Amino acid sequence: MSSQYGLETLWLWLINLIEKFITWLGLPYIFSYTIEKIIFGVALLAFISVSVLYLIWLERKVSAHMQSRLGPMHVGGWRGWAQTIADMVKLLFKEDIIPAKADKWVHRIAPIVVFVPSLMAFLVIPFEKNLLGQDLNAGILLIFAFSSIAVLAIIMGGWASNNKYTLLGGIRSAAQMISYEIPLVLSILSIVMVVGSLKLNDMVAAQSGDGKFWFVFTQPLAFILYLIAATAETNRTPFDIPEAESELVSGYNTEYSGLKYGFYMLSEFTNMLIVSMIAATVFLGGWSAPSWLSMVPGFVILMVKTYFIVFILMWIRWTFPRLRVDRLMDFGWKILIPLAFLNIFIIGLRMVVFKW
Repeated sequence: MSSQYGLETLWLWLINLIEKFITWLGLPYIFSYTIEKIIFGVALLAFISVSVLYLIWLERKVSAHMQSRLGPMHVGGWRGWAQTIADMVKLLFKEDIIPAKADKWVHRIAPIVVFVPSLMAFLVIPFEKNLLGQDLNAGILLIFAFSSIAVLAIIMGGWASNNKYTLLGGIRSAAQMISYEIPLVLSILSIVMVVGSLKLNDMVAAQSGDGKFWFVFTQPLAFILYLIAATAETNRTPFDIPEAESELVSGYNTEYSGLKYGFYMLSEFTNMLIVSMIAATVFLGGWSAPSWLSMVPGFVILMVKTYFIVFILMWIRWTFPRLRVDRLMDFGWKILIPLAFLNIFIIGLRMVVFKW
């Protein structure tokens, strides 16, 4: 159940206040709807910006402690919390360099195109039951549709730079992301079969309440497949073949600097946050919590689960070495996809035979 003290209550109060004000002015309802979406969009951008800054700091700290180091220690006190802010300010003032023989317009718009799908995916993720941009019937399908657009932006950046390393990185990214999208979608499909809906709120409802279990316990194989495929989709180690510093310098973003490079980094960490929030929503019950935690806001419950998944992704990154290109593709097509179809068959058999 969701807390009555959550952000949802504040959001509904704000929307009600806006509607009364628009009615008092005698304006059509469309004005109220537009203002509501603008406020939600601004709040969403603020949430993403703060979250990405925190994720970068957390990545540095987690990797440092796993390697018996301390990580950032000076800027912002002994925990170094302001180091990421200092790096962001430095990045904003760096010179924006465009290679002489690059396709300048494509080179400029590619970082923007790569970030927009990441932003749009947040519109259908429920932070609490009624706190989301749009409660669409095909919410989870829309997220996967937006994620596929990011592939085009990476290819655009790699090709427009007129550099052999960036082009190879873009081609590798296209092959990898298209391949691993298949087991990613199939792992969620087994959940859709059980719930009977593509709405994320319906998936949360199917896991909340007495006598109901999170899908991570009833479908552990689907969760593992999702976690592996999501790691590959976000281009993180051991699946960071598109960047592969030891082979391609930095891959598709080698020729980017300043703010445009910042957009690529923002997109990478935003995608990690998205896949973690989806995992928390689909497999860990989302914003719902047991009755004894009813005083805790649903948003807080969701973020605790999300950062648990984030920590697992960081743990994986700093534990396993990078895969070879051919083995990465073999692993996706010959192992993950057959296992995903096997999982769907098992779930379907269970639903037909055991009615569960």
